[in-house]
Amino acid sequence: MAVAEGFSGAGAPTMQPAEGELKPPASVKFFYCFGQVVESSYLAVNTFVFFYYTAVLGLSGSLVGAAVAISMCLDAALDPLIGSWSDGVRSRLGRRLPVMLIGGPLTMVTMGLLFAPPAGMSVVLLFVWLTLTKMAVRAFASMYNIPYFALGGEMADGYLERSRIVSYRLLAGILASVTVTALAYSVFFAGEGGLQRPDRYPAFGWAIGAVVLVGSLICCAGVWRYAATLPQPTGRPSSMFRRLPGEVAEIFRNRSFLILFGSMLVFASAAGIHAALQNHTYVFVWKLRPEVMQILSYTYLFGILAGVPLTPFLLRYIEKKSAVFVGFGLVVCAFILLPGVRAAGLFTPTGQEALAWLMPTNLVVGLGSGIIFIAFPAMMADAAEEHEFLFGARREGLFFSGLGFAGKAAAGVGTLLGGLALDLLRFPKEMGREVHAAIPEDVLAGLVFGWGPLPALLSLAGAFIFLPYAIDRARQQEVTAALRARRARAADGETGS
Repeated sequence: MAVAEGFSGAGAPTMQPAEGELKPPASVKFFYCFGQVVESSYLAVNTFVFFYYTAVLGLSGSLVGAAVAISMCLDAALDPLIGSWSDGVRSRLGRRLPVMLIGGPLTMVTMGLLFAPPAGMSVVLLFVWLTLTKMAVRAFASMYNIPYFALGGEMADGYLERSRIVSYRLLAGILASVTVTALAYSVFFAGEGGLQRPDRYPAFGWAIGAVVLVGSLICCAGVWRYAATLPQPTGRPSSMFRRLPGEVAEIFRNRSFLILFGSMLVFASAAGIHAALQNHTYVFVWKLRPEVMQILSYTYLFGILAGVPLTPFLLRYIEKKSAVFVGFGLVVCAFILLPGVRAAGLFTPTGQEALAWLMPTNLVVGLGSGIIFIAFPAMMADAAEEHEFLFGARREGLFFSGLGFAGKAAAGVGTLLGGLALDLLRFPKEMGREVHAAIPEDVLAGLVFGWGPLPALLSLAGAFIFLPYAIDRARQQEVTAALRARRARAADGETGS
C-alpha cells in the first residue's frame, strides 16, 4: 500500500493513503485480536482486586477505593502522553508497535505483584502497595492498549469495516475473559470459601500475567508487516511535552470527542460501582459458591458475544447512535429490575434459586454492554477522522487515550464510591473470611442498591450526555470522501514538484 505523509503546522501530520477503502486482510485482523487479551484479562481480574483487599486482607472499603481511585486517576493522566507518544513514533514497525512492545511485558510483571503483597504488612504499607502496584499495572497496560486501539482505528477507514474490527476484537476479548474466569473459579478459587482464602491469590495473579504476555507478543508478531505500511511521520515532530498542551486543547475543541468522552466518563463510573460490589453481592447477598459465580460470568460474556454479530447487523439498518441507545436501554433495565426488587426486600432468593434470576439479568447486561463496547470505539475512530477534516491533523492516539482516560478515571471513581458505600453501610469486614457469614438485612439491601439501581441512574445520565452526538453514516462518508480528495491533491502536488 503506497502512502505519503508529511507534517504541517506545529508537528501535525497529514497523510495520504492509497485510493479506495483501507481494509486489512483477514490474517492481520486475526492476529490483531490477540492483543485484546491485555485489556480483557486486566478487566477480568480487576473484579477480584476489590474483594481481595477488603474482604480477604481486611483493608477498609474507603482505603481500597481511595487506592484504586488514586492509581487510576494518575494513570489516566498519563494516557494523553502515551497517545501523543505513539502518534509521533517513527520506526520500521510503524508508529504503534514499539510502544506496545514495552507495555506488554511490564504489564505481566506488575499484575503478578498486584496479587502478591508481602505477608505481615501494616495497614499503611498495604495501602501503599495496592496504590503503587495498581497504578503500575494500569499504566503499563495503557502503554499497550492505547496504541493498540489507535492501530485498530487507523487500519481501516470504512464505516462498517471499523465496526467489524471492533467486533472481532471484542470476540477475542470474550475468549480471553472466559479463559481467565475458568482459571479463577475452576482452578485457583475452586471449592468452599475459595474467594475468601488469601493463599490462592498470588499464583492467580502470576498466571494471568503470563496469559497477558503471550497474547500481547502474538499480536505484535502477527500485525507488524501491515502496521509498518500505515502512515507515520516522515519528519521528526516537535518535543512531545511542547506540543502536547496544544494537541489536548485542540481535541477538546472537537464537539464529537467531548460528547463521547463525557458519556463514557459517566457510564464507566456506573460500571465501576457495579463491578466493585459484584463479588460482595454474589458471596453475601445471593450466597453463591465460586463454581456458580463463573456461570454468571459466562452468561454475561455470552451476552456480549451475542452483541458481536448483532451490532454490525443493526448498523446495516440503523445508525451507530441508535444502536448505542439500544445498549443503554438494555443495561439500565437489567440494573433496575432484579436488584431493585431485592433491595426493596420484595424478593430474596439465594443459591440456585437466585442463579435462575441472575443469569437472564447478566445476559441482558452483557448484550447491552456488547453493543456499547463495539459502537463507542468505532464512533471514536469516526470522530478522529472528522478531526483531521476539521483541523488538518490525525490524533487517533490522543482520541483513544481520551476514551481510555474517561473509562479508567471513572472506573476509579466508581470503585471509590463502592468502597465508601461499604463503609457507610458498616459492612462487617471482620466477617470477610467467614464462610456463610450472617450479614444484617439492611446492609444487604444497601449493597444490592449500590450494585444495581445506583449504576442504572448513572447510566441514564451517560445516555443523556450522548444525545447530541451527530456523526451519522452520511456525515462519515462525506468526511472520508473529502479527506481522500485532499490527500490526492496533496500527492499530485508533491509529484508535480
